[in-house]
Amino acid sequence: MATTSTTGSTLLQPLSNAVQLPIDQVNFVVCQLFALLAAIWFRTYLHSSKTSSFIRHVVATLLGLYLALFCFGWYALHFLVQSGISYCIMIIIGVENMHTYCFVFALGYLTVCQITRVYIFDYGQYSADFSGPMMIITQKITSLAYEIHDGMFRKDEELTPSQRGLAVRRMPSLLEYLSYNCNFMGILAGPLCSYKDYITFIEGRSYHMTQSGEHGKEEIQYEKTEPSPNLAVIQKLLVCGLSLLFHLTISKTLPVAYNIDEHFQATASWPTKVIYLYVSLLAARPKYYFAWTLADAINNAAGFGFRGYDKNGAARWDLISNLRIQQIEMSTSFKMFLDNWNIQTALWLKRVCYERTSLSPTIQTFILSAIWHGVYPGYYLTFLTGVVMTLAARAVRNNFRHHFIEPPQLKLLYDVITWIATQIAISYTVVPFVLLSIKPSFMFYSSWYYSLHSASILVLLLFPVKKTQRGKNTHENVQLSRSKKFDERENSLGQNSFSTTNNVCNQNQEIASRHSSLKQ
Repeated sequence: MATTSTTGSTLLQPLSNAVQLPIDQVNFVVCQLFALLAAIWFRTYLHSSKTSSFIRHVVATLLGLYLALFCFGWYALHFLVQSGISYCIMIIIGVENMHTYCFVFALGYLTVCQITRVYIFDYGQYSADFSGPMMIITQKITSLAYEIHDGMFRKDEELTPSQRGLAVRRMPSLLEYLSYNCNFMGILAGPLCSYKDYITFIEGRSYHMTQSGEHGKEEIQYEKTEPSPNLAVIQKLLVCGLSLLFHLTISKTLPVAYNIDEHFQATASWPTKVIYLYVSLLAARPKYYFAWTLADAINNAAGFGFRGYDKNGAARWDLISNLRIQQIEMSTSFKMFLDNWNIQTALWLKRVCYERTSLSPTIQTFILSAIWHGVYPGYYLTFLTGVVMTLAARAVRNNFRHHFIEPPQLKLLYDVITWIATQIAISYTVVPFVLLSIKPSFMFYSSWYYSLHSASILVLLLFPVKKTQRGKNTHENVQLSRSKKFDERENSLGQNSFSTTNNVCNQNQEIASRHSSLKQ
């Protein structure tokens, strides 16, 4: 029978018993389904063309707090406390140093809550808990603090193009702040979005596009017909259904913990161990696919997440998508996997840490990621292993890939080999993340004789790692000058941040692609 332990409502206990799932997980899924219906209602009856931004902010916030109370009971007050104190810090400290104070407080408050929950209440119960939404709120608090600091204190020439696109030029009101942090579309499972994109959506400016005039000398603002998100929502709900079915059936028959089963370790051959490691971690991913894709569908159903139109004129609804399943499963490098898994968190780590530190940015980013995820020792083992794996994979790619570009048959062979290596390395790395505790994690690594750790260190000793260029290049300076013209016309948040940010990101991707091809 399903456990009755929960900090939230027990109204759904009969359903929990019927489906044999913990009550907190049932509460989470039902609340997300309610949020989906609320999103459809929100878009239909509280559309920006029919009501004021004030009403949309109030309703989005109240609905979000109701869902939080239903799922987590009075523990949901932590969301308001964390957001409220952070807002006071922003007002009192001022724009010069508020980003540092907000970062330390929000991350510290989250860590204290995680320590309390894990070591006092339910160690090892890897299920829905109140610290989960706090992780997303922490991302939003710290992101916005840096964006305000960039927009109201730093000089334009000090900012990267992406920082300029996200910079916030005025202090948000308390209602806007709470709405951004606690709205019903993202309070339970996110994903993270930029403050400017959220305000743009609430104010109904998501469909204002920018088109260059003749010879690119001027920019013309125009409004395109609002596309329907229905097809995108249906497609994502189908993915959710398949992911949930996979998780409830196959995933339970392939537990990750079986990798450290004594009988399995004693009798299984090495090929069997490798195959089971990959398959068991593959089976562990659908629950994330379900939660993140459903969260994305909820935002889309409300009309949020429109990225623009592709070259064929089709609407894109992936502005805040958190994963790309096909790219994850077909990854041929460690970086490719990380770039397509938990995308918004990766962007957050890049924006608040990697781009802003000069001393070992990769190591600091992995450490921040471990602290943000929680206090289980397994998280730290995974991310410390991830540092070594990432650096080794980068060294291999930089030193060998250019030898296998031509002919196509050789490139295909290289892709097959790197796909196998990447999937095994990822699975090996994240086992402690799933097992959580330190003893079973070391049991697993010792059963593999720390082989991939040793191989990665050997690669780093034998092959040089080229430093990544994080500074501004000529193309970025061109984009920076264009962004200056944009901000000269912007007195507040009245301009759609999406088009600027998206253009910057697209151009940077093209630049990186061209640069990579030249190097090869």
